[in-house]
Amino acid sequence: MSSPVLKPAAELASTNRTRHPNESADYRRARQALLVEEIELRRQIERVAELRRALPEGGEVTKAYVFEGERGQAAFAELFGDRQTLVVYSYMFGAQREQPCPMCTSFMSTWEAKLPDIEQRVAFAFVARSPIARLIAAKKARGWTRHKIYSDTAGDYTRDYVSAVDADMPGYSVFTKRGGRIRHFWSGEMGMDTADPGQDPRGAPDMDPLWTILDTTPEGRGNDWYPKLGY
Repeated sequence: MSSPVLKPAAELASTNRTRHPNESADYRRARQALLVEEIELRRQIERVAELRRALPEGGEVTKAYVFEGERGQAAFAELFGDRQTLVVYSYMFGAQREQPCPMCTSFMSTWEAKLPDIEQRVAFAFVARSPIARLIAAKKARGWTRHKIYSDTAGDYTRDYVSAVDADMPGYSVFTKRGGRIRHFWSGEMGMDTADPGQDPRGAPDMDPLWTILDTTPEGRGNDWYPKLGY
């Protein structure tokens, strides 16, 4: 299937008739120029998504990972349920932590109401290295009811797909199950080494709406504020 021919971003932007009360000519010129960039950004996001979907087959998952869930032990294949795709978010709540990571907690909180929608298409599991009792207690403290949480008790999965040295760090990975074979599809690989000067490590596009919303404000993300577990 051939890709549609896209009109130049500037041409699309020129059709914009939005105007706001008392805006200056300078503001409108700058806003129109920004709109061109926003259209290009939207197209770049789609190009990247297309490239991601077109990745060759990833490595087969051959280890028998076993997790401890809220209802007992679960093999990796069971995390798929009746879906062919599984997203695993590994959050920072290792045994060395007294409390879960505030950033991970903030991120995970945004999904509480969205999980029923997401799970219409894919399975979603949340994994951490603390014993399951600690994970359950933290889940209840946040008022989460929809997150399917698991303890990577042995740490084999974490060392293979998050940190080879079992560091307390987050990870986001996608797996597929086709014809009875489970394969790795994609993982976030942007971190400290790929961060630009003056910025915290971040992926693209940013999946956390917290930062996406702040990006639309004059204050921006800043570099001196991070979420807390309580206010």
